[in-house]
Amino acid sequence: MCAAVLTANAQSGTNSPYSQYGLGVLSDQSQGFNRGMNGLGLGMRFSNQVNTLNPASYSAVDSLTMIFDAGLSGQVTNFKEGGRKLNANNADFEYVVGSFRLLPKVGMTFGILPFTNIGYNYSGKSTVGIDSEGQPSSTSTETHSGEGGIHQAFIGAGWNIYKGLSIGANVGYLWGSYDKSVTVTNSDAYVNTVMRTYSATVRSYKIDLGLQWQHQWDKKNVTTLGVTYGLGHSLNSDPELITTISNPQTSVATYDTVRVADGLHLPSSYGVGMAWTYNNSLTVGVDYTLQKWGSCDYPQLNTTTGEYQRVSGALKDRHKVTLGAQWIPNPTSRKFLNRVNYRFGVSYNTPYVKVNGQDGPKEFSVSAGFGIPIVNYWNNRSMFNISAQWVKASAKDLITENTFRINVGLTFTESWFMKWRVK
Repeated sequence: MCAAVLTANAQSGTNSPYSQYGLGVLSDQSQGFNRGMNGLGLGMRFSNQVNTLNPASYSAVDSLTMIFDAGLSGQVTNFKEGGRKLNANNADFEYVVGSFRLLPKVGMTFGILPFTNIGYNYSGKSTVGIDSEGQPSSTSTETHSGEGGIHQAFIGAGWNIYKGLSIGANVGYLWGSYDKSVTVTNSDAYVNTVMRTYSATVRSYKIDLGLQWQHQWDKKNVTTLGVTYGLGHSLNSDPELITTISNPQTSVATYDTVRVADGLHLPSSYGVGMAWTYNNSLTVGVDYTLQKWGSCDYPQLNTTTGEYQRVSGALKDRHKVTLGAQWIPNPTSRKFLNRVNYRFGVSYNTPYVKVNGQDGPKEFSVSAGFGIPIVNYWNNRSMFNISAQWVKASAKDLITENTFRINVGLTFTESWFMKWRVK
């Protein structure tokens, strides 16, 4: 893989060459408050925040409020391969979600989240043949480019079925598409140009289930255990490969189209997390998630036989571990700084794709952020969430990516359902 040329693609939210593999770069589906803790959330349960990572948490929403949360991000990524370095910038609108109390002990949530991002453009050159003087007879240029991604609109509910036990579910609609191309040109005008275009459209569903059990040991100590499951299934998509061979001299081109029936799948996923809260001030948690991508076939071109077909072993199971914490010095204090939410998180995850037969990049990331209360004459419960995150993605003999990202989110908590007394 050669990063000789990289261009920005602000719409996709990524410039990573690794996004050409699988369904693209998997998006962080957390919200503003989670991102300060690097995406921690399976055991998180708050009445003033929307936590889509575990739908069982929706039952914690306050009965008198309506919550809206929206966020965006901006990032700078440094790509390094051998002795070459290059920077690229991106900005992306990340998510919008809302939540309210539907029935006693039942909370409801809705929103739009990203699922995958694809956006890259790079090229590499190689020499072809040697002339009588020992010089390269021609130069071949291979250009890779792609864009697209998958998005998710969902509606979910959480129900506190018995004391500290809650269950929940998200039902979502996945939609999106991608176009990826590989073009091989030659400096010799008599050599054909070959372009392969890979494309697919996704229109499918997504179902995620969650459970939380919360136990208060005494007046100051509370523990929450969270478990999630995501249903794996076919995405009902028929990926397509169009091969175009054109002659630069005659401008004559031939086309060949191959489709792979039912070529894309969503893996089953599992998660377990735990959070401990002390005196409504300090919260510490840990999450583990497993996505079974290794059990999903994926369409690939066999360069030896020329066949484009589903193959096994192109993807890998993805493991992720996250540790995070939130500290509020004094939630009931009148002093502004005592009510600021201070957050920190760290995570490590294995790749779900393979690159040229070897494992793709592993990721290590660290984040820190603040939840800043918004106080005015009519509202003192909304919050401005801001966090910074550093992500390093690396694999042996491949491109190393270092990304610095700023996440910004606004959580509006309004008293929509309060009954006013008229005297």
